Amino acid sequence: MDDKHLISILKGIKNAKRIYRDKAAEDILENLDLIPKLIDKIYDIEDPLHIKAAWILELVCLEHIMLINPYIHQFINGMSTLKHESSLRPVSKVCSLWSAYYFSESPDEVFISEQDIEQIISCNFDWLIEDHKVATQVYAMDSLKLWGNKENWVHQELKSVLQKDAYAGSSGYKAHARKILKNL
Repeated sequence: MDDKHLISILKGIKNAKRIYRDKAAEDILENLDLIPKLIDKIYDIEDPLHIKAAWILELVCLEHIMLINPYIHQFINGMSTLKHESSLRPVSKVCSLWSAYYFSESPDEVFISEQDIEQIISCNFDWLIEDHKVATQVYAMDSLKLWGNKENWVHQELKSVLQKDAYAGSSGYKAHARKILKNL
C-alpha cells in the first residue's frame, strides 16, 4: 500500500465522531503495512492530517497494542516533536498503553534501547511539567509510574513534581496525582 491509500483513509475522517475514526482504524487494521506510514504522518506536524493520524493510531493500539512493537523506536523517536494538544493526547495515551504492555509482558519480547527509554521518560516529564491538557498529563503520570520500576530515580522525581504541582492543577489532575502519590 502506498501513501495515497493512507491519505485517503485519513481524509475520510470527516470530523472527530467515533464512527469515522473507527472506520479509519478498521482500514489500518486491514492494511497493517500502513502502520509505519501512519506513525510518520503523526510526526509530519506541518500536515493537518497528523492529528487524525494520531487519533487512528490510538484506536489501533487500543485494539492490538502489540502491533506497534516493530515500530516502537520510530514511535518513540518522534514523540518530542509534537506540540498540538489534539495529537499529544492520543500519543501520550499510546505511550502509556504501550508502557503498560511492556511491563506486563516479558520485556525480552520487545527490544527497546536505553536511548528509547530515556526518550520516553524525558517526553513524559516534559508533558507533565509543561502546560498541557489534563489527559496528556494523566497519561504521562501513568507512564512515569511504570518506568520508575525500571529506572529508580524516576519515582523520586515524579513524586517531587506531583507534590509541587498537585495543588495548582485542575480537579482531575489533583485526583490522579493523589492516586499516583499514594502508590509510589
